[in-house]
Amino acid sequence: MARRSTSGSTGRPTGNPSGPRNRTPQPVRVRRRTVGDFVKALLAFVVLLVLVVGVPGALAVTAGWPLPTSAPSMDWLSQPIGVDTFLNALTVIVWLAWAQFTACVLVEVKAAVSGVGLPGRVPGAGPSQLLARQLVAALLLVGATAASFTPGLSQLGHSLEGNQKGTVAAAQATPGILAQQQEQARSTAAALAEQAGHVAAQAEHGGTGAHGTTKYYRIQPPEGRHHDSLWEIAQRHLGDGRRYKEIYELNKDRVQPDGSRLSEASLIRPGWIMEMPGDAHGGELVENPDAHVSPEVRQQIGDYARTGDHAQQHQEQHQQQGGGQHADQDGATARITVPSPRAAGDAATPAAHDSGSHSAASSADHSFGLPEALLGAPLLAAGLLAALGRRRRQALWQSALGAVGGRRGMEPPTPTGDAQDVQDALLVGADPEGVRLLDLSLRGLSAALTAESRSLPVVYAAWLSHGDLHLQLAQPAGKPPAPWQLGQDQTFWTLSRADAERYEDTDAAAPYPGLVSLGTMDDSRLLLNLEAVPGIVSLSGREADRAALFASVAAELATNGWSDRMTITLVGFGADLTPLAPSRLRHLDDVDALFETMEAETRQRRGALGAADHQSVLTGRTGPAQHTRWAPNLVLLATQPSAEDAVRLAELAADAARLGIGYLVGTESGDLPGAAWAMEITPDGRLLAPLLGLELQAQLLPAVHQRAVVELFVEADPEHDPDGPTTTPPFLVDISEQGRPAVYARLVGPYEIIGLDTPDGDRSALLHEALALLLLHREGVHPRVLSSALWPRGVTEDVRDALLERLRGWLGTDPDGGPRLRTDATGRLVLAKSVVSDLDVLRSLYHEATQGKGVDSRAVRGRLLTDALVLVRGPLLADRAEGRYGWLTHEIVDAQLPLLVADIGLALSAFHLEKDRAEKAIEALGAALRTAPSDERLWNELLRATHATGDADRVRALAAELVARSGARGLPPRTEALLDELLPTWREGAAATG
Repeated sequence: MARRSTSGSTGRPTGNPSGPRNRTPQPVRVRRRTVGDFVKALLAFVVLLVLVVGVPGALAVTAGWPLPTSAPSMDWLSQPIGVDTFLNALTVIVWLAWAQFTACVLVEVKAAVSGVGLPGRVPGAGPSQLLARQLVAALLLVGATAASFTPGLSQLGHSLEGNQKGTVAAAQATPGILAQQQEQARSTAAALAEQAGHVAAQAEHGGTGAHGTTKYYRIQPPEGRHHDSLWEIAQRHLGDGRRYKEIYELNKDRVQPDGSRLSEASLIRPGWIMEMPGDAHGGELVENPDAHVSPEVRQQIGDYARTGDHAQQHQEQHQQQGGGQHADQDGATARITVPSPRAAGDAATPAAHDSGSHSAASSADHSFGLPEALLGAPLLAAGLLAALGRRRRQALWQSALGAVGGRRGMEPPTPTGDAQDVQDALLVGADPEGVRLLDLSLRGLSAALTAESRSLPVVYAAWLSHGDLHLQLAQPAGKPPAPWQLGQDQTFWTLSRADAERYEDTDAAAPYPGLVSLGTMDDSRLLLNLEAVPGIVSLSGREADRAALFASVAAELATNGWSDRMTITLVGFGADLTPLAPSRLRHLDDVDALFETMEAETRQRRGALGAADHQSVLTGRTGPAQHTRWAPNLVLLATQPSAEDAVRLAELAADAARLGIGYLVGTESGDLPGAAWAMEITPDGRLLAPLLGLELQAQLLPAVHQRAVVELFVEADPEHDPDGPTTTPPFLVDISEQGRPAVYARLVGPYEIIGLDTPDGDRSALLHEALALLLLHREGVHPRVLSSALWPRGVTEDVRDALLERLRGWLGTDPDGGPRLRTDATGRLVLAKSVVSDLDVLRSLYHEATQGKGVDSRAVRGRLLTDALVLVRGPLLADRAEGRYGWLTHEIVDAQLPLLVADIGLALSAFHLEKDRAEKAIEALGAALRTAPSDERLWNELLRATHATGDADRVRALAAELVARSGARGLPPRTEALLDELLPTWREGAAATG
């Protein structure tokens, strides 16, 4: 990089013919007065004369003195109100209004003459003071001080509404994060000296400001979550934040010490020097800005100087010249930057699933129609899959507890069409282990900081890269607690996957629940912390593309596994998304409802932080965590607000980051007033944020996939179908003697296979696992679902196809020549009916006993139920190898089997109690409890059967066992009520035992 040239006497650098590297600050320009100005001044004088002098004169002549001349008696209060009394009251009101307006005129005149800028507001005189200001400004427009009197003189005569459509400058965007190159540091120092020389030379000539001396303000480095903005600077030093435009116009395109230029009012950087209007006031303003910089601030400014526009230009030039390295390797920087790869000497870590689908290792593989958007979104898919599993289990349990004399059914509907493809994509794309490690890592960091009595640092983003987790801090926060390490610079804290796997569960609150995936860059996945952004994040692009990104963000926030509680407020869209997480998602119809809701919540959060003496929600999440009090509220507004609403929203978001509130707002044009960070989604699915240095492959949830995801959740909702899950198993087998299968697999208990030879070699376990997965999904298994289940970290297509060929050969063919493993019309793998599991038989026996031949024949029912209970040898796949069958965490069969066994035990117990065979009933219930030991229904029925024996000691012993099993939680209410009925003295025995 060439050294910055020094400037000549003219103030222009001699070494840059393209334009000035620095420029002498220009004074406020005073435009020449026109005839129109004099006409406006005359009219203003007449109006002021009428309002200030004419009004009191008219009141004195027409109404006289409105107040009583003597003190009234108490009887005056009970007298009727006459016309005179009413007119006198109106006169008093007019006198008060005149006095208020006159006070406003005097205040404005004093401010204009003294040159102190906008004065403090007269209480309750908003419109009156604005009118007085405009009239006085017009009157003084022909005077010498009019140029610096008030903002917006050029808009005199415009409506109030027009004057309020100014853009609100947002807080400073993310600071840079890479180490500064020595050459750039020298050029930055030269620029500081150069500009200081200009300032000193100008000071020697007495200054050029409107009031004799030009005043400057240096943008300060951020403190915590607070960043300088032109709006706040104008508010502090000009009395009105809306005057930020004046500061912007004075400094637009001025070359700053780091070589950058001010191009947008919302994007200012630490170290920049702002020339201020002549009436600026306040202790932070100086005439020579370089003479008032402490060494600490100078160092901070130097650290941030690397984020200048010239650095990004250098990066682009380097890439165009074929440098072949990433931006962070040649010294160029971005505001949010992909972390550097781990050093060669670091311990190797296994490749994480975070960069995409775990079965994407095959370049030749294809998706067989599965949605690529979900295949490449591992954290989103894991969250949706976990939430869907919880919903389906909830439906099973509600159906079980709500049934009287038998269950209504236990089989959730089998998805078809798009819903089936989406479910398969979730199974393939999900990375539950990655979610678990991310959650453990963040909570572990919070617990470690609490132990050291340190607060959580402000984190703008997290990167999942090559198995490691990188947190990008807003500013340096010291040395991280072990096992975390400093990354490529002071603003990166890094944790290797190997260290993350050593973390154990902790009760620490989720420290950064606002993290959400936006997309991938260079095999690294970016999670943006929405609640930490210093202002609004805007998103522009086509409506459909914006909607897809908004849906992805909303779905991941609603179902992610690294948050405790939060509220996601969807404004003007997403009403159909609420089934994903009714407790997290809140839908508002329009912006008016948003303001009503968020203004109240903002006030409440400010008060709560003040009462708790916390600087921000981060300090409230360490120590004795209060999960609900500091949960974030993330607002997603998909449609662009009006200009007035945008200004109001920017003011509302000015302090949002400290309060744990984030705003993501859609815009059609990309120009949103008050946006701190601006992003754009392109038609080809790229997410661009040039000023942040980001170009991601965006994570999207298109409308067709969104509808399919919602369909899965709606179908699984226990309240969706009043009849509950279906009562018919998905696959019924012939339970007669003629229905002997060719291949019989025992899954309920230890895994055994009858009818096939045991495969030789190390591939036996893999073939057994593949067959178990197919047996549990008689509707068919997508090849990619099978491969992702067997090889969670990825596999190539040829290895998967080789396994399928071995599986086909192992299973063989039926006597008619048909293969026992075939492919259906959708490309899914399906087993022949001649391949059966004991779980299929168990379901068929119970179905036949309760809905088939057993309904009309007591003897048949008893035999079928007894045969079914004999099949139960323990939990599902009881001897499964450690480290295998991880895909069962996505299934609900582990919840279905205990409920099915409990149903069989309850039905068989009722069968025996009908004939007063209490001992047989107890035997049946005991057999069922070995597989479903936590089913309250079985224990309650066991109490009834034991009571039916007439042995009070056995009932007391069973009651004591139940009390001991319940522990500190206590007995369930239904069990307590039953014990009160069967054994009224059970509490005395429980107290004696305790």
